[in-house]
Amino acid sequence: MICWDHIETVLLDMDGTLLDLYFDNFFWMELVPQRFAEANHISLDDAKTQLFARFGEHRGTLNWYCLDFWSAETGLNIVAMKEEVKDLIGLRPNAITFLEKVQQSGRKAVLVTNAHRGSLDLKLKQIPMAPHFDGIFSSHDFGLPKEDPQLWNRLQEVMHYEPARTLLIDDSLAVLRSAQQAGIAYTLGVLQPDSKQGSMDTEEFIGLDCFSSIYPPDAAGEA
Repeated sequence: MICWDHIETVLLDMDGTLLDLYFDNFFWMELVPQRFAEANHISLDDAKTQLFARFGEHRGTLNWYCLDFWSAETGLNIVAMKEEVKDLIGLRPNAITFLEKVQQSGRKAVLVTNAHRGSLDLKLKQIPMAPHFDGIFSSHDFGLPKEDPQLWNRLQEVMHYEPARTLLIDDSLAVLRSAQQAGIAYTLGVLQPDSKQGSMDTEEFIGLDCFSSIYPPDAAGEA
């Protein structure tokens, strides 16, 4: 699936790639509408109709990922609500082992997420995977979402990676296409970002089911 001899840097998404997307889907699709309905004395169906329309307007932009923006939009304390249900944050299978093997192989592992810093900090506190990365970046640091090819150029200026020798693993097809436009040569789409939902169609991208299927060889060349 991957020719590791050609890869020096591995860029990894967080939500839906390293972490199970169930937490985020439950939070935004169920908990936020429930609390919004209660706060505004409307039905849950009406709350979902209103919120999902707003979500659609901002999807793929920095606002979509910004906790401050959605706190202002909904009148809810989004950060505090995430803290309430943080125990639902979980890893996808073999994610940490994969990161360890990337490190052992002598390659760089870089976390690149659209998550707002508030959400990123909460998740890294709950799942202590920061030591496994050579760099951790939120798209908010650059003022651009990962769906914008310019973000990858900005990231390259900071990390000095070679796009032709870089692999990106992400569950967003829009992000994978953006990275390709920026010259990133190797891409994998996650087949099942949410463990409670079925597999998705990764379309033109090779689909990744489990990290155990793509462990790199170690620095000595042994699998």
